[in-house]
Amino acid sequence: MSAQMQTQTKAIVTVAEMARMVGLSRARFYQLIGSAFPAPERDAETGRPFYVEVVQKVCLEVRRRNCGVDGKPILFYARRGGAPTAPTKRRESKPQEKVKNKYTTIVDAMKGLGLVGVTDQQVSAAVAKLFPTGIAQVDEAEVIRSVFVQIQRQNSTDNLGR
Repeated sequence: MSAQMQTQTKAIVTVAEMARMVGLSRARFYQLIGSAFPAPERDAETGRPFYVEVVQKVCLEVRRRNCGVDGKPILFYARRGGAPTAPTKRRESKPQEKVKNKYTTIVDAMKGLGLVGVTDQQVSAAVAKLFPTGIAQVDEAEVIRSVFVQIQRQNSTDNLGR
């Protein structure tokens, strides 16, 4: 018997709900209507098929006994749920930006001025050397210019061999 099979009945259920109650797909349930399961009643106005409580119990008994309403034995396979999967872990959303380096705007300015290989560490070292008291009271343009010149001097071709 399927672990998904529901034994509690209601006053009236749809065909899809009846299929769920016996643990079958709706398509497979429709295939077995008439041979293994009783046919549903139909609403006089809409023609919509439904199962009343008495017929629901018959369907559940058919599933439990593996014997159709026509008296023939029937094998039920477990409902296919796809490949078994472990509970999926939600990927943590990447922060929009990692903790911003306090010199990110200066690094971006250096890259805009053509120093594409400049790193946060280089900028931090240059700022510490040029502005030991900090850059809070210094104009941003002056900081960018000074840092640019400092890094250019460090990376100049005549300094690379030293």
